[in-house]
This record gives sequence, structure tokens and C-alpha cells, in this order.
Amino acid sequence: MGDSKKTSFIGEFKEFITRGSVMDLAIGIIIGGAFSKIVTSLVNDILIPFISIFTGGASLADWSLPIREGVSLNYGMFVQSVIDFLLIAFFIFLLIKLINRFRRKQEAAAPPPGPSREEELLTEIRDLLKKQKS
Repeated sequence: MGDSKKTSFIGEFKEFITRGSVMDLAIGIIIGGAFSKIVTSLVNDILIPFISIFTGGASLADWSLPIREGVSLNYGMFVQSVIDFLLIAFFIFLLIKLINRFRRKQEAAAPPPGPSREEELLTEIRDLLKKQKS
């Protein structure tokens, strides 16, 4: 009896994990991690050096506010992280807009579904009843 519960639990877990939505989520997380690295590289290796031209060569990571001796508020890394976040959010927004546009085109191109088998049978029955009344 305990063995059937275990088999049922394992079977349910296998069904859950192999559903499309769970697999899509896992793939999204993997791609998101890789995408995050790309955007972080864009910020660190391209944008920050470009911004440092206007800040006299100082890196954003070096921006800090001394509070007292030996203690400073290093807000430069925070600013850099905010730039990372905004760029990632912007690129995800663009990607979702592109996907939605593609889906709308597919939905518009797809012909409307025909009547179901039940609808066809009901239509036949209706037509037969009309013939009998006449």
C-alpha cells in the first residue's frame, strides 16, 4: 500500500516536471542567466568606459561618499547595478513585444476553426427534424 503511494507521488512529480510550462520556465531561467551576463558585460566593458570619458576617467565603481574615517558609502556599484537592471528590463521588454507581435501575426494568419463534430451532428439532426416536419 505504501509502495503505491510512492509510485503515485513519483508519477505525479514526473508529470509535473515534464509539463511544457515547467520546462519553459527552466529554459527561461537558463537563458535569462546567460542574457544577464551579456548585459553585465555590455555595461562593464562598453557603457562604463564610455561614461568614464565624461567623468574624467573615474569608474562608476570608484564613486563613493566618505562618511567618516575608514567608512565610505560606495554608491558607484549601486548605480552600475541599476544600469544593469534597467538594460535587462528594457531588452526583455523588447523581446516580449517581438514575441507578442509574432504571435498576433500567427493568430491572424490561422484560419478560424471549423465546427466541432458535435456541432456537425446537431446540425444534421436539426436538418432531419426540419425535413420530417415538412
